[in-house]
Amino acid sequence: MSASDLHPNLQPMFEEVLRRNPGESEFHQAVFELIHSLTPIAGKQPEYIKWSILNRICEPERQIIFRVPWIDDSGAVHINRGFRVQFNSALGPFKGGLRFHPSVNLSIIKFLGFEQTFKNALTGMPIGGGKGGSDFDPKGRSDAEIMRFCQSFMTELYRHVGEYRDVPAGDIGVGGREIGFLFGQYKRITGHYESGVFTGKGLTWGGSQVRTEATGYGVTFFAEEMLRVKGESFDGKRVLVSGSGNVAIYAVEKVAQLGGTVVAVSDSDGVVLDEKGIDLDLLKEVKEVRRERLTEYAAARGGSARHTAGGSIWDIPCDVALPCATQNELDESGAIALVANGVRLVAEGANMPTTPEAIRVLQDAKVLYAPGKASNAGGVATSALEMQQNASRDSWDFESTEARLQQIMSDIHGRCVEAADEYGDPGNYVMGANVAAYTKVADAMVALGLI
Repeated sequence: MSASDLHPNLQPMFEEVLRRNPGESEFHQAVFELIHSLTPIAGKQPEYIKWSILNRICEPERQIIFRVPWIDDSGAVHINRGFRVQFNSALGPFKGGLRFHPSVNLSIIKFLGFEQTFKNALTGMPIGGGKGGSDFDPKGRSDAEIMRFCQSFMTELYRHVGEYRDVPAGDIGVGGREIGFLFGQYKRITGHYESGVFTGKGLTWGGSQVRTEATGYGVTFFAEEMLRVKGESFDGKRVLVSGSGNVAIYAVEKVAQLGGTVVAVSDSDGVVLDEKGIDLDLLKEVKEVRRERLTEYAAARGGSARHTAGGSIWDIPCDVALPCATQNELDESGAIALVANGVRLVAEGANMPTTPEAIRVLQDAKVLYAPGKASNAGGVATSALEMQQNASRDSWDFESTEARLQQIMSDIHGRCVEAADEYGDPGNYVMGANVAAYTKVADAMVALGLI
């Protein structure tokens, strides 16, 4: 990942990003992937790198960092750091999730906001890109502690968000419980019920059907489109889904509905291999209801499931792999193992889960590979559908909302394929996704003047 690997017209821009953002490796990685994909534009349509469009796109409109003090159940005071990076609003209000995890820092939030900008552009919905969160760890905390943290977090964040300004949602560590606490504090402080300020809300207070399932369903729909291009389907396919959180669970569910068999999932403690196929009801019980580790799944499942502490899910033979856990989880050695074991398709359910070295291994082996900004856009697409319902004071049923999601994912796939074909690299979903999204955002920024 060096400026020397880029088109000469693009090198100074990446060098400027490195200079202005020292030590932010995740952000550097996300920017490099995008810029590297713009090589066909640099030669064919150089106007897209004039006017310093690329420089402006790589600089967030606003970066907010704040202190979050809170008290635990024993009365001890804790201080965490909160973030909101409002990256680009050329297409609409900032839109992106909040992540509560000890690994959260400015680099991670910037890379997520940067990716979100282009992911949102690919959906075709009128939304810009942003991201936020905190280094707070909700694991092992009581509901009361999480409520107090969320209320303190929102006491600062509320002044920076709004349905026409910035619309947060959930991400790692932020689910329906946290969204409820955050929205409740926003309503309490502002004194009005602005349902469009958050997405991922409960169904009884402004939420949308399919939002819980959307990212996992979406990545599966996208992979289905990739298979369809090759005249195939999920029927009979052996599938790996890394992670065991919301995205992974609903990817497991949709793969099974489409005829595939998910044989392994993972968490931070290790991997469960279940040759009979992952038992979805048990997985939901262990992870969503009891909030326990996968060791409990293996114990409850009996002889068909084997838990390997600290193991790599990528060592297990499969036809399709869906990385749905976290950034940079699939590295070069994992990709080499997947290729050696016959993987034919990798589609990202998480944000940037595949390292640049691993991407190179997959592409060199002619494995179909889809980047997260395209394949995991189902979550934010359904969030935009939730915003539509809130704006019209309407509520749609599950079937019609899922059909809208499936059509959006099919449309995103089509945009990626069309851009890759137009710029001379058919089947390159990375280049297709980046070029299609970048040109849309760039066109809007040019139309709006020097912003």
